[in-house]
Amino acid sequence: MEESRPICSGCGVHIQTETKEGLGFAPPSALEREVITCQRCFRLKHYNEVQDVALTDDDFLKILNGLGQKKALIVKIVDIFDFTGSWLPGLHRFVGNNDVLLVGNKVDLLPKSLNHNRLVNWMKKSAKDLGLKPVDVLLMSAEKEVGIVEVASEIDRLRKGQDVYVVGCTNVGKSTFINQMIKSFGGDTEQLITTSHFPGTTLDMIDIPLEDGQALYDTPGIINHHQMAHHIDKQELKAITPKKEIKPMVFQLNAGQTLFFGGLGRFDFVQGERTSFTCFCSNELHIHRTKMEKAEELYQTHLGDLLIPPGPKTKESLPPLVKHTFHIKGNKADIVFSGLGWITVNGTNLKVDGYAPKGVNVTIRESII
Repeated sequence: MEESRPICSGCGVHIQTETKEGLGFAPPSALEREVITCQRCFRLKHYNEVQDVALTDDDFLKILNGLGQKKALIVKIVDIFDFTGSWLPGLHRFVGNNDVLLVGNKVDLLPKSLNHNRLVNWMKKSAKDLGLKPVDVLLMSAEKEVGIVEVASEIDRLRKGQDVYVVGCTNVGKSTFINQMIKSFGGDTEQLITTSHFPGTTLDMIDIPLEDGQALYDTPGIINHHQMAHHIDKQELKAITPKKEIKPMVFQLNAGQTLFFGGLGRFDFVQGERTSFTCFCSNELHIHRTKMEKAEELYQTHLGDLLIPPGPKTKESLPPLVKHTFHIKGNKADIVFSGLGWITVNGTNLKVDGYAPKGVNVTIRESII
C-alpha cells in the first residue's frame, strides 16, 4: 500500500525501487539507510545535479495556477530544434500580469549559416501567434554554455527584485540550464540549492537563493503528449535528438517520390515541378528515398529493420502514421515533424503530404533558414 512506503526526506514523494525514470526512485540499497532520499534528491545534494521529473497534467495545472497568483518573472525555455513540440500551450492564460522571458535553447544544433536576428524575430512572431507576448527573446545553448551569462543578466534586469520561475517541458534542457546557473553563481553550491514543495503537488522545486533574498525556482519538467519522444525508447530518442550541428541534406525530387525518416516520418512530394527539398534532422537519422507507389508496402514490410527507429520492440506500440496535406503557393516554407526535424520546401504550386504517428504534430511554417 502507498501509505506504508517510505517517504523521501528531501522532497516528500513516496520512494519506489521499480522504475528508474519514475518519480521517487531509489536503489533498493537506499532503503537500508536511516535517512532515505530519492535518487533525484541524492544527485542534487551530492553532485548539484538537477534532473527532470515528469508531471501529470493535474500537477501542471496546479503549478500554472500558482504562478499567476505570485509576483514573479517567468522564464519559459523552449527547444529551438522542436519549437512547437516543446511549447507549453496555455501558459499565457495562467501567468497573470507577470512578464515572460522566452529563451530558445540548443541554438548550437542549428546550422551556423542561420541568422540569429532572423531567428529571434521568427520566435517573437511564433510566440505571438500562439498567444504569448514575451517581454524579450534570447538564444542559448545550455549544454555548450553559450549565452548563459546574457540570459542570467537579462533575468536579473527583468525580475525587478522579484522571484523567478523557470518553466518548460521535458527534454528542453531546462535542468542543464539550471545546473549552469548554479555553476555561474559560484561559491559553495551545496548551500546555494534547496528544495521546496510547490503548493498542491507532491513534487519539489529546486530553488537557488538570490542575493536580495528572493529565489530562482526550477519547476518540474512538463510532459507534452504530442512529442515524438513519448512513442520511442531512450536509445531511439538519442538517435533522433541531434547532439551537434545539423548537416542539412538536399534531395532533388520529382512528383511521386517519398522520403522516409527512419520509420517515424514520411514525406510525399505529391504534385509540382521537380524541385529541391532540404532536410534538417539528426545526422544519425537515416533518410530513405523511394517511389510513392511503393511507400506503403515498404513501410509495412521494413518498419523496424530498414526503417529504424523504431526498433523491432517499439514498432508494435507505434501508433499508425497519419497524413497531413499542405499546398505551397510560392513562399519558402518548412514542413515540421514535431521532435524529428523539418523539410524546407522551395518551390511554387506544390502539394506535399507529411505523415507522423497519430498524436504527433506535422505543421507548416514560414522558413526559418
